[in-house]
Amino acid sequence: MTYPDSRRDDVVETLHGHEIADPYRWLEDPDAPETQDWVRRQNEYTEAELASYPEREWFQTTMSAILARPRAGVPAKKSGWYFVGRNDGTQAQDVVYVAGSLAELLDGGRVLIDPNTLSADGTDSLGSFTVSPDGKYFAYGINESGSDWTTFRLLDIATGDPVDDVVTEAKFCEATWLPDSSAYLYLHYASSGRSEGTETTTLAAGQLKLHRVGTPQSEDELVLSFPDNDRLFITPEVSDDDRYVVVHITEGTDPASLLWLYPITTDGLGEPIKVVDELADEIFFVRMSGDQLVLQTDRDAPLGRVVLADLDGTFTDLVPEGEHALQAVRGTASGLATLTLADAQPVLKLYDLDGSRERVADVQGGGVLALNASTKHDELFIGLSTTVDPTVSYVVSASTAEVRALPELVQGSSSYTSPEVTVLRKKAGEVPYFLISRSDLDFAAPRPTLLYGYGGFRIPILADYKPGWAGWLQAGGVLAIANLRGGGEYGSDWHDAGRLKNKQQVFDDFIAVAEHLAETGVTTPEQLAIHGRSNGGLLVGAAMTQRPDLFKVALPGVGVLDMLRFHLFTVGAAWASDFGHPDNPEQFEDLLAYSPLHRVQDGTAYPATLVVTGDHDDRVVPLHSHKFIAALQHAQSAAEPVLTRVEVNTGHGFGKPAAMIAAEWADLLAFAAHHVGLKTPEQ
Repeated sequence: MTYPDSRRDDVVETLHGHEIADPYRWLEDPDAPETQDWVRRQNEYTEAELASYPEREWFQTTMSAILARPRAGVPAKKSGWYFVGRNDGTQAQDVVYVAGSLAELLDGGRVLIDPNTLSADGTDSLGSFTVSPDGKYFAYGINESGSDWTTFRLLDIATGDPVDDVVTEAKFCEATWLPDSSAYLYLHYASSGRSEGTETTTLAAGQLKLHRVGTPQSEDELVLSFPDNDRLFITPEVSDDDRYVVVHITEGTDPASLLWLYPITTDGLGEPIKVVDELADEIFFVRMSGDQLVLQTDRDAPLGRVVLADLDGTFTDLVPEGEHALQAVRGTASGLATLTLADAQPVLKLYDLDGSRERVADVQGGGVLALNASTKHDELFIGLSTTVDPTVSYVVSASTAEVRALPELVQGSSSYTSPEVTVLRKKAGEVPYFLISRSDLDFAAPRPTLLYGYGGFRIPILADYKPGWAGWLQAGGVLAIANLRGGGEYGSDWHDAGRLKNKQQVFDDFIAVAEHLAETGVTTPEQLAIHGRSNGGLLVGAAMTQRPDLFKVALPGVGVLDMLRFHLFTVGAAWASDFGHPDNPEQFEDLLAYSPLHRVQDGTAYPATLVVTGDHDDRVVPLHSHKFIAALQHAQSAAEPVLTRVEVNTGHGFGKPAAMIAAEWADLLAFAAHHVGLKTPEQ
């Protein structure tokens, strides 16, 4: 194939004794006319190729139908109001509804904010919302074009009227209200005059600031900052008894946390009480129990436990470490709610505040969307999904564990019916995975298969919903979802076994699952496609460059692909907790060994590849994808195409309009189906 031209420069630098060529460094500037022209030419080339695939029309129709289903999110009760996000199937973004009771919310409720009115193309999205303790203000964060940059605005909940109060240049936070509802905390980042989502400069240190409603942002009070360490992240919350601002401090994406308490006084915030002042263990504040704190931690408990903590940092078991990984703990009116993963499948348990009277709530699903609870009321809400259905929400009594499903939350109906599927649990050596197929199909002969993975940052990968899964399964494909080391399915030891010096183990695990699928007759290398996003995009890039013979198709999405320069852009340095740091000579050697961009070898037969990214991705900046695809196109010796698809006015994925989600999945699945031989029903 004759690809669009990608200029190669003679850029070479010496890093820790290695001569590193970087011929496509010019693609790191997203605003340069040459880069924008390159993106345009690549998109045109990709569109022409995809337009020739007979599978594309069926996947476009199917994915549009899947995304056109009416749906609802998980209810939340805040300061006496009930909220839920809904979509009638025609809207780019979910609409937030409010009501004074659950019954009223189930009947429909009242539209409080419609994010579809925020931008003409539907790319501005609602990132978060909180409610002032007095129930007056709705503080919502808007992310423009999928960027991480957030602008906070207020609504009067009772009237729906906007309040003249705006805070800009926030990131990675929500509005955290003080008990008297006069002010909220947020995390401010200096943007050097630009907060558009296309900038690539390294993010400066965040500042925890206090904003008083009705005052200019320029008067906001600085509460806490670490100007000498821009990798420290600050997350505040207010204790359920309104006595403290509880601050978690983490370094990058490392789970280890400091825990400081700022007493709330009539004069403002007092000096911090440093309950945990060493970055050693995962620590999450749950609630107060008298003068003690209830915390979730992995200290001396790789699978996690719940403890009572004194202000001097002394821990006492409340819910000891069990046999399954503890994922989340919430305070309830009667005590605690815990979410554990039993072999990567969620289990909701309830306890009294002293850790007694364990009871299991009967809720069904493969993945958890949200667990919304409060110490102020008995009812809690949990939302779960399956691989083919987006959300089933339940209301649960914390005191009795009585469960009621809430299908009435979804308003309207759809002609689309999800395929019935069978979910099996398999294991490739030490690596578990889900094997999913349409229930009316068997494994008598190898079939086209899509293998998905992530393997990083202690994030558990479950048999949960992604719109593309239903489309692939409906077409007759097999879906495999791998639980790789580096993830959070089996606790902190599982995470540690796949990060830093052990990062290669993640790729080995993924390759082992692929080999197991072939050895057991599920599929063959000629029928196997692989997919992952973000850290999962790195996974796919590493796997396809290390074992190009094992896969027919590779679909890396918004991936971290240049492991020698990721730390130089936006928030990239924060990921050193999992990857290591390129400035460290020993860690550099590990990174160089698997960096997908630097593993590309001229004259190699690579799988058919479709890279996807967004031009406003300010988390994993698109230069990773741009440089990788340019290198692949130069190196490819096989007839299989290597293409890129760059979405305009979208970011890392969150808040992407429904139509864009449908179109991207249709192209990914059509590309995969075309090359692995999956025949769509109308072919």
